[in-house]
Amino acid sequence: MTTASTLKQRLQRGPAVLAPGVYDALSALLAEQAGHEALYLSGGGVAYTQFGRSDVGLTTAKEAVDTCARITDRIRTPLIVDGDTGFGNALNTQRTVRDFERAGAAMIQLEDQTFPKRCGHLDNKSLIPTSEMCGKLRAALDARQSGMLVMARTDAVAVEGLQAAIDRAEAYLETGVDALFIEAPTTPADMDKVCEIFASRVPMLANMVEGGKTPIQSVSELGERGYRIVIFPGGTVRFAATQLQDYFTSLLQHGTTLPKQPQMIDFNAFNALIGTPELLALARSYE
Repeated sequence: MTTASTLKQRLQRGPAVLAPGVYDALSALLAEQAGHEALYLSGGGVAYTQFGRSDVGLTTAKEAVDTCARITDRIRTPLIVDGDTGFGNALNTQRTVRDFERAGAAMIQLEDQTFPKRCGHLDNKSLIPTSEMCGKLRAALDARQSGMLVMARTDAVAVEGLQAAIDRAEAYLETGVDALFIEAPTTPADMDKVCEIFASRVPMLANMVEGGKTPIQSVSELGERGYRIVIFPGGTVRFAATQLQDYFTSLLQHGTTLPKQPQMIDFNAFNALIGTPELLALARSYE
C-alpha cells in the first residue's frame, strides 16, 4: 500500500488528521516517532531552514523535491507537500507533480497565486484567473502515475473576498481534485460557512499559523467544524528558532554547553534515537 492510499483511507474514516510541519529528515523522524499519522512539508519550511529566507517564492521546485525525497527516504508516514504554484504554467505543474510523486509525496498542494508567490498569511497577494488554475489542476491530475493525491488551494479570501474563494473552490472541485484548502479565513463563522458548503463532499484543510490571520484552534475543534486535515506548518520552525536563540546566547555567555545539558539529549541517546546501533548491525551483516 502506498502512502497516498494510506492517507486517502485515513481521511475517509476520520477523525481529522493532524499533520505537523517538518522541514528535514530529522524533524520528520521525530514527528513520526511521536506517533503522528501524517506530516506536512511547506515551501516556507524549506525557505526558512535551507536558506534562512522568507516564504516569498525564492525556492525552486528542485530544492523542495530534494527535501521531500530525503524525508520520505527516512520515514514511512504519509507526507503532504506544498507544491506552491506548480512552479510555472500547466506544463511546469505536470513536471512538478511527477517529480514530487517520484520523491514519495502522498499528496501535493497547488495554489492559485501568481508567481512568485508568498506565504498565505502575508499581505498583497495576487491570483491567476480561475480558468488558468483549473487548467493547471487538470494537468496535475493527468500527470500523476501512482495515485498521489492532489489538493487545490485558493488564496482568494484576502484578495477577492470569501464568496470569490468559495466560487473558485467550487470550480477547482469540479476538476476532480482530492482535497480543498481555502487559505486564511479570518473568523470562525467563515470557517463554518466553507465547511458547510464543501466538507460533506471533499476533505477540507485548515491551516494554523501562529500569529496569522486564522484563529488558532485545536484539531478536535476544527474536526467538529468539518475539517479533515489540520496543519501547523511553521510551528516546528518557530519553536526550534526560539530554542536555538536561547542555546546560542547561553553558549556565548558561558563558553560551554553545561547550563543547557539538562535540556539536551546526549550523544548515546541521540544515536539510539536515530537508529545508529541498528545501522551498524546491518553493516556487519554484509561483512
